[in-house]
Formats: sequence, structure tokens, C-alpha cells
Amino acid sequence: MTPTLSLKDIRKSFGGVTAIQNFSLDLYPGEIVALVGDNGAGKSTLIKIVSGVHRPTSGDIALDGTSVSFSDASAARSHGIEVVYQDLALADEQPVYMNMFLGRELTRKPFGLLDNTRMRTETQSLVDQLDVRIPSATSTIRDLSGGQRQGIAIARATHWASKLILLDEPTAALGVAETAKVEELVASLKERNLAILIISHSLDQVFRLSDRICVLRRGEQVGVRKTAETDKNEIIAMITGVHDQ
Repeated sequence: MTPTLSLKDIRKSFGGVTAIQNFSLDLYPGEIVALVGDNGAGKSTLIKIVSGVHRPTSGDIALDGTSVSFSDASAARSHGIEVVYQDLALADEQPVYMNMFLGRELTRKPFGLLDNTRMRTETQSLVDQLDVRIPSATSTIRDLSGGQRQGIAIARATHWASKLILLDEPTAALGVAETAKVEELVASLKERNLAILIISHSLDQVFRLSDRICVLRRGEQVGVRKTAETDKNEIIAMITGVHDQ
């Protein structure tokens, strides 16, 4: 099977500081891979490289076997890559349906007026499919809970992604019940045959959600493990560099 995303020998330097070095990873459709490592290990830098925010200093990125180079984030989005960041990037004063189509609003010909009816209908259909429980597609974002907002951000990514979703600490600010709901939503994305790369500081969450775990330490990949064939002790040892004697 051809990987959805293939990273080969990725390196990223900022001035004299190397943030990522010799990083390689393949992600397949319908698979969740967790990226773990201490603060400063390079996880967020890697997400930004894949999503077009940073260009790698060297190395190759391929989508479905074809080499790609992203000049910016919109170029990555046009290739079917979507990101859900911790801070969500939602417009608080706008309704849910306008957030779903933010920057990609649907218009009616011939006058280019916003097609609010279609955007509302498509949004409601998607949140119903994904079981994101909100009062309605016309609800204002500021009136929603943290979990509902995160659900909207993930639903928006799902709507636009054709290949890959990147999740950067999707439940960091949520309580137990809302975290469980968001995890359920993330797990359901596998059925859409998307590849999913998730950063999480919670190893419990990583073991609940992921198929494979990729460990970063000081910008280098120190190993990839199948989740079913490893345990927390091994992953912690890989993260910290402290191996059992």
C-alpha cells in the first residue's frame, strides 16, 4: 500500500539551531500515528513542516507517492492536509456554519452572494454525521463548551481534508467527559480512510487512540512502535533516553 504521507530524511534548522534532523516516517490511510516526546523535542515543528508553515531545510515530502513542496499553509490545504491546533483558530463571534467555511465560503452565482442556506445545511449534516452535539449550525462559537468547540474544529478539518489530518494536543484544555467525546470523534475518522497524525502529552490517550507511536527526542526520531506491541515503560524510556539496564 502506498503511504498517504511519506517523510524522508527531514531536517529543519533555524539559524544555527537544528530543530529536526534525519526524520523519516510513513503514514497510511485509515491509520492513527501518535507523535510523542518531551517539550522541545520538535513535535510542533514537524507538524508545521507537514502543514506548510515551515519549509524543511532538506529532505523529501511525498503524498500518495508523489513528491510535494509547500510554499505555505494554503498550499498544504489545497493538497488535502488539515490541522487542528490547540488554540483552535475559530472565530468566536461567528456562527458554527461560518467557521466551517472560514476563508472558503460558498457563494451563489451570478452575484457572488454568500450561500448561507447551503453552508448551514452542509454544516448541520456533517456535525450530525460525526455526532458533534451542538444546539444548531447557527449557534455562535462563544456560546459553546470547550469540547463542542474542539468538535467543530475537528469537523471542519474532516470536511476539507482529503488525505491527512494533523491534531496538535486536541484535548489539552478539556475535562474527562469532553476528552472522551473528542477521542471518540478522532477514532471515527479512521473509517473515512484519512491518515491521522496526533500530538499528545497523554500516554493514556496515545495508547487508547493510536495504531503506532513515533518517538522524538531532541529533534531525532528514536523509534516507531506498534501500539499493541509496546507499553508505557518502553515509550517513556524512549522519550527520556533512560533505558532499562
